[in-house]
Amino acid sequence: MPVTDKSGMIEKLRQDILRWEGYRAPSAGTSQTVGLGPVEAAFPNGIFPLGTVHEMLCSNTEQAAACGGFVAGLLSGLMQQGGACLWIGLSGNVFPVSLKTFGVEPERIIFVHLMQNKDALWVMEEALKCNGLSAVVAELKEIDFKQSRRLQLAVEQSRVTGFILRNELKKMSTTACAARWRIKSIPSESVDGLPGIGFPRWQVELLRVRNGQPGNWVMEWTKGRFATVAPEILTPKIQMAG
Repeated sequence: MPVTDKSGMIEKLRQDILRWEGYRAPSAGTSQTVGLGPVEAAFPNGIFPLGTVHEMLCSNTEQAAACGGFVAGLLSGLMQQGGACLWIGLSGNVFPVSLKTFGVEPERIIFVHLMQNKDALWVMEEALKCNGLSAVVAELKEIDFKQSRRLQLAVEQSRVTGFILRNELKKMSTTACAARWRIKSIPSESVDGLPGIGFPRWQVELLRVRNGQPGNWVMEWTKGRFATVAPEILTPKIQMAG
């Protein structure tokens, strides 16, 4: 077989693998974005992977709450075309009304509060099979590779996007998630020197992404969207914690 044909087969196989992992190119004449701006360039083909599972690491419960705000910003983009979201919690630290800050109507979120990690895992797996949902968010203490693989198999049929919020990093293990993030809230800065709390701000690390480029950004939620904050804008003068 000619070498050129082998190259073509390899490229086709590579694109097939990316598509199975959620990195699908948008249809002609349409755009596919969740509003993360330059962060999306870190993913293969510059596309934020939908229909797959993302793992968000947080150092403690407080940071998990801040990470929830970051995920809410992502949901505002994912839910623009309609649909509902299922949010599974273990700690009960989600304040539904606050989701409006990130452009998400809380009445479009189905909140489920559970006590056991295993129950949260089961509910998430079953929910990810429901193609009527736009996304499923679950707070989990731990998950192993086999369990994460079951979640990935579920979304390959439904094309629902899943987000796992993990705040017990001592129980880390390899997972089958398409991307592993570490999200940490950082102090905001007041606007124009006025007293009060500034815009929500996060340190966003993309630790692992299949066939992509890991990176590190500071992001802010302002004017109803995400915006990256240039390092030269960051100052040591902290007005209040975000």
